[in-house]
Amino acid sequence: MIAILKKEINSFFSSPIGYLVIGLFLLINSLFLWVFNGEFNVLDSGFADLSGFFLLSPWILIFLIPAITMRSFSDEKKQGTLELLFTKPISIFHIVLGKYFAAIALIIFALIPTLIYVYTVYQLGNPEGNVDLGSVFGSYLGLLFLASSYTAIGVFASTLSKNQIVAFIIAVFICFIFYFGFEGISQYTPFGDRLYLETLGMQYHFKSISRGIIDTRDLLYFLSISTFFIILTNLKLKSE
Repeated sequence: MIAILKKEINSFFSSPIGYLVIGLFLLINSLFLWVFNGEFNVLDSGFADLSGFFLLSPWILIFLIPAITMRSFSDEKKQGTLELLFTKPISIFHIVLGKYFAAIALIIFALIPTLIYVYTVYQLGNPEGNVDLGSVFGSYLGLLFLASSYTAIGVFASTLSKNQIVAFIIAVFICFIFYFGFEGISQYTPFGDRLYLETLGMQYHFKSISRGIIDTRDLLYFLSISTFFIILTNLKLKSE
């Protein structure tokens, strides 16, 4: 698994993909947080917090993570190297995990530079340091768990087609359904069923962690989503 992990990380950074993903993530967030006027702009809000960043990032990652994972297995299928990969002395499950953790590592590399936003907001507070750091780091934890679920979905989607664009579209669609779909549908259901539907979506659990209170139910939810799609990926590859 470690060999696959290293190979994937090297492939990310030996091509423009890794740098492009990290650059786009930082550029889009920076523009909305510090340049463009609107609800996400920290300076316009009048409050020293990063709520805009944590509202915006899940939507950006819905597109960026599938862009990272779309080549995981679809490219192997297209080039005919998937069969060769299966002949290696490593189980299919470990191959899946290697590609999965490599994509998560790239997302972590993209998130690390955003810590400068925390420092900036810390300095902007009145008085200095008047920031709810518990909520901030809870939100970072939630974002990491959310990204891990997106990644599992993206890796699974890459097994469904040899075409990377098709894999990208499928992953974006599934991520959107899991993040916003259930909450959107809940608005049109009777009040008694509304909360139940909301709890099926990622947005509900991400918001819960973002409050700075770590609930094991929220963590188990994201771990279950990731595990479910990793198992699906493993089964799909075994069927081939």
